[in-house]
Order: sequence, then structure tokens, then C-alpha cells
Amino acid sequence: MLQAYTWLTFCVVVWGSNFVFGKILVQDFSPTLLTTLRLLFIVLFLVGLSSYKTHFKRVNKKDLLTLIFLGVIGVFINQWSFFVGLQTADPTTSALILATTPILAGLLAAIFLHEKLTIRMLMGSIVAIIGIYFVVAKGNLSSLHIDKGLLWIVLTMVTFAIMIIMTRLLSQRIDPLTITLYSNIIGFIVSIPFVFLLETPLRISSDLSDWTFLIGTAVVVHGIATLIWNNNIRHVDASKASILSNLEPFVAMIMGLIILYKPITGTEIVGSLFIVGGVVLSTYQKKLKS
Repeated sequence: MLQAYTWLTFCVVVWGSNFVFGKILVQDFSPTLLTTLRLLFIVLFLVGLSSYKTHFKRVNKKDLLTLIFLGVIGVFINQWSFFVGLQTADPTTSALILATTPILAGLLAAIFLHEKLTIRMLMGSIVAIIGIYFVVAKGNLSSLHIDKGLLWIVLTMVTFAIMIIMTRLLSQRIDPLTITLYSNIIGFIVSIPFVFLLETPLRISSDLSDWTFLIGTAVVVHGIATLIWNNNIRHVDASKASILSNLEPFVAMIMGLIILYKPITGTEIVGSLFIVGGVVLSTYQKKLKS
């Protein structure tokens, strides 16, 4: 049990650090190019893993259409908007906005999967929104100025919630590795023409250390950490694992302080407590009934 929690904590640290990693990478690579390159190395990792496990499976036409939609919305647009947003958005604020994904996913599940929409979920949503407003306004609630990068991060959050719902639907018929492999291949293919359509001129680093950092973070964040999480999540209580995942914004704060020398403000701490508290409040009852 302790070993499982250790590995899950490792995953949370990796995912929380990804906001700082992304902030660093968009300084050296154009966002769309960065998205395509990251997807390329993620796909290579997944293909290698599937080859090792001899795990290539065919899917029917109906599921393939759903996977195409998932690849475009939940993979390409999700990752592209993430890097576009991080060009100007603060990584800690971005992490806090993305922390509200379970709330939106719960609302979408109520609409499309006919799951029950509870009072607890609505209350949690209100608490989380108050926290987001507090953080974005940076304590000055009378004059709210929203960085345009944060709007892209909101799109990242929306597409992530859609990805959760679609993956839940597909997982009833297809195993997780096949879903991940197909959706990332589709996302990678779709992203290629946009590199040349959206960005002129392209920014691309010639430094070997930047490329090593790009490849390493792509494989570890979206490949290894995901596999470790999926492998260990079955050994622990689901509600406790959910609370662990809510620690990502705090990891982003600490990593921002260590790597980017960005001070942690009282406003961020208070806002993050509201947001994480709202997420826990909105999802706790659902966990009990699952």
C-alpha cells in the first residue's frame, strides 16, 4: 500500500511540474511545433510499448470515428492550447484552473451520461469559481484583468474534461492502452499541417539540452507517469487517490519557486485552498456512491 502511494505521489509531482516544464519549453519552441514534437515522441514511446506487449488491436468504424474526435479535441487541441496559453499565462494559475477539470467533467457526465447532478457538486463548483476569481484577480477584486493566455488554459481545461468523458465511454469497449495509442497517433497526424499554417516563422531550438528536455518530459509526463498511475491506482482507495491528484497546483507553486524563482503569494495560497476545497467538495459524494 505504501509503495502504491509513493508511486502515485511521484505521478502527481511529475504532472504538477509539467506546468513549469511547459513554460520553459515555449521559450525555445513555437507552441504548435512543440505540440507536434511532443506528440511524436509520445507516439514513438506508445508504439514501442505496444510492440513489446504485442498489443495492437483493431477497432470498428464507429469506435474509430470516436477516437478521431478524441484525438483532435482531447489530444491535439488540448496540448496545443496548453502551450499557447503558457506563452503568457502564469504556470501556477494555469495549474489551478486545470484543477477544476473534475467539476466540469462531472457536469458533462450529468448532461451526456445522465449521471446525477448533486447539490454538493454545485456548491463545490461555486467555491472553486470563487477561488479562481481570487487567484486571477491577484487579490485586487475591484480591477480584474485576465491574461489572454489564461483563456487558452480554460480551453485546455474544457478539452481535458471532454477527453475524460469520451475515454470513459470508449473504455467500456476498448482497453486504455489502445485508446491512448490511437488517439495520440491521430492527434499527432492532425497537428502536422497546423505547424505550417499557424506559425511563421517557426521557433526551434538548436540546443541539444533543449531537445533532451523536450523528449524526456514528453515520455515521462505523458507516457511513464500515466502508466505508473494506472498500474497503482487499483491498489488504493479511489477517494484518497483523487485527493492526491488535487495536489498538482501546490506542486506547480513549489516547482515555480525552485526553477523559475517565482515567489508564492498569499493570494495564490488562499485561492488554491478555495479551488482544491471546491473540487474535493464536488467530487466527494460521487466517490462514495461509486
